[in-house]
Amino acid sequence: MGALSIKQVRKTYAGNTHILKGIDIEIDPGEFLILVGPSGCGKSTLLGIIAGLDTPTSGTVHIGERDVTHLPSKDRDIAMVFQSYALYPNMTVAQNIAFGLEIRKVPKAEREATVARVAQMLQLGHLLDRRPAQLSGGQRQRVAMGRALARNPKLFLFDEPLSNLDAKLRVEMRAEIKLLHQRTRTTTVYVTHDQVEAMTLGDRIAVMKDGMVQQFGTPDDIYSRPANRFVAEFIGSPAMNMVEARRGAAGLSAHGIELATSGAQQAALQGWAGGEFVYGLRPESLSFGASGLPGTLSMIEPTGPETYATVDTAIGPLTARVPGALRGAVGDAVHLQWQAESAHVFDGADGRRLA
Repeated sequence: MGALSIKQVRKTYAGNTHILKGIDIEIDPGEFLILVGPSGCGKSTLLGIIAGLDTPTSGTVHIGERDVTHLPSKDRDIAMVFQSYALYPNMTVAQNIAFGLEIRKVPKAEREATVARVAQMLQLGHLLDRRPAQLSGGQRQRVAMGRALARNPKLFLFDEPLSNLDAKLRVEMRAEIKLLHQRTRTTTVYVTHDQVEAMTLGDRIAVMKDGMVQQFGTPDDIYSRPANRFVAEFIGSPAMNMVEARRGAAGLSAHGIELATSGAQQAALQGWAGGEFVYGLRPESLSFGASGLPGTLSMIEPTGPETYATVDTAIGPLTARVPGALRGAVGDAVHLQWQAESAHVFDGADGRRLA
């Protein structure tokens, strides 16, 4: 059994409202698991069940070899970092970090040594005598992480810890959390709705929607081989281009234009009964050339190292992500090119990925 094992966990509220619909997840010791999905998908409910803040309607949760499904939080050997920091305003940074140890009657000398070690790890040594009101948002979040670290738990739980920070601080804290995990190798479960956080932090990712795990795998699996249309559109920025298509003479077509398909995609299509499909292209798969699908530049979004360019074509608007600056102006006639192997094909009815 892994460090965390979730078996057929369901959660139903009064009125037959199904929040979780049979969740199965297992991760190994030291892994960093991301629960990602849109608001209302059930990820925070699942984290609450892991933490012991809620009880599943059915199913089990194991931390290591122990069945903790009905154990209170205090007996699970976990530490949680909340979105709201949840620091004690009347205590100093050192007192906040040491509070959990004090409650557990840890000797004073050991508490002080732990606070010093954690403060050094999180670069909080010069702030130990300050109170939360005297700290920035990033510093408060580090204190909250320090309080969790002081516990030395079997499992870290993060509930959207960066949501209250500005863009620059989010990037900095994301890097700190990743470095922290590399140092401690404590098994971690991290909830977010931000797919960039999911891709950069996670060893494995569970993409959730409507109380179900749509796909569970490594960041590369999720991005390169999305299990269905929802995962393909949710993960990646800009989002994958989606073109409604039908089976054509040579593969797929949209608005009378043949869409390039690889040998593997054609083989998958032959064994598929459906007639409606979705042809997906990542923006970085598209490039500009002297020939290809004609279109008109309708939007240019420079970001510095790359440019997002939207092109109106006969099969619909397509967004390309190209390196550097784009030579051109809105209204220019252009041609888009891509390789058949870079396309993704999904069933038009249920969204499953064919190839």
